[in-house]
Amino acid sequence: MRIPIPRLRARRPWTAATILAAVALLMSGLTALSASGAESGCRVDYTVNRWTGGYTAQIKITNLGPALTGWRLTWTYTGDQQVTSAWNATVTQTGGNVVAVNTGWNGALATGGTADFGLQGTWRSSDPAPSDFTLNGVSCGGTGTPPPTTPSPTTPPPTTPPSGDCGSAVICSDFEDQTGPTPSGAWRFTAPDCQGTGTAAVDTAVAHSGSTSLRVEGRAGYCNHAFVAATADLSSVGPVMYVRMWVRHTTALPAAHVTFVSLPDSSQGGRSLRVGGQNGALQWNRESDDATLPAQSPAGVALSRPLPTGSWQCLRFSIDTAAPKLDTWLGDEQIPGLHADGVPTQDVDQQWLARTTPPRPTALRLGWESYGTGDDTLWFDDVAVGSAPIGC
Repeated sequence: MRIPIPRLRARRPWTAATILAAVALLMSGLTALSASGAESGCRVDYTVNRWTGGYTAQIKITNLGPALTGWRLTWTYTGDQQVTSAWNATVTQTGGNVVAVNTGWNGALATGGTADFGLQGTWRSSDPAPSDFTLNGVSCGGTGTPPPTTPSPTTPPPTTPPSGDCGSAVICSDFEDQTGPTPSGAWRFTAPDCQGTGTAAVDTAVAHSGSTSLRVEGRAGYCNHAFVAATADLSSVGPVMYVRMWVRHTTALPAAHVTFVSLPDSSQGGRSLRVGGQNGALQWNRESDDATLPAQSPAGVALSRPLPTGSWQCLRFSIDTAAPKLDTWLGDEQIPGLHADGVPTQDVDQQWLARTTPPRPTALRLGWESYGTGDDTLWFDDVAVGSAPIGC
């Protein structure tokens, strides 16, 4: 066991008000749709990210008429949507009628100028995109059946082979070969840097497939590391490393920084490339410089997603060992905020691209590491790592 050496610069979690106003944007599923309409006076682009029971919408106003010193956008929801919060505008709703008014700093709209704002809401039976936008009393038109806005990024998820078929993967484990309560064989308990009260064990009561999984009791507080490490050497996997795992956890990701996947990285001198969460959403973190993906701004975190609790989730990612690129999928859906393609994207990868050395992961650890508050119980099952895409 190495002597504990704190390596992280503390990052203050957002205040409760910021989390309610911004992190509430996070969705448990992303389905990008859009609506737009234009006449001589204005254009409105309405892009919705929908999941069961909820949605967020990003709304862009383009002023095609005379310059404005303030704006008031109205529309009607024909489903049972209810707005619960908004940002960059004051949004009120009466029945199906919605009114959005500029803030003090984004009211001026020159001819051709644009203003963006967003909102979060709920729905039960239907969530059709509105089409009757009106800006300062002037209709923006719209038929309600516009061409869809292509979500970014557009990289398709890896689709083959399916779960249970790892192909030629270096790691392909459903943990059915574990015979006792302590991880053994190709898996070993480890506590990088220092050990606290967190534990890991073989679980025969909860599993994604078969009857066995790995269970980690994660505990809050720095130097409370608890991981199960694969003994396989991953240093030759590539040039793109594909990782697939099924994970289940009980407590929503906290505002403070946590890690549940750690990949020792020779390009960082053995420090880790990490998958975890902060401000309630999934994130990547690079231990050597504490860079995050996405950037931990409200807009950046809104492009990530929470890790749903109480159910098995298929988490996949690809790591390019020849370039500083990676991708992340939850199920078959790519997470825009966890995508780095080498092209700078505002609120996503400005920190990540500051380092141009490609990652070179050499091992895989599954567990829990908290840098503030945050206990969690997690299970891992059907884990695979290889040089070819591995599907859910």
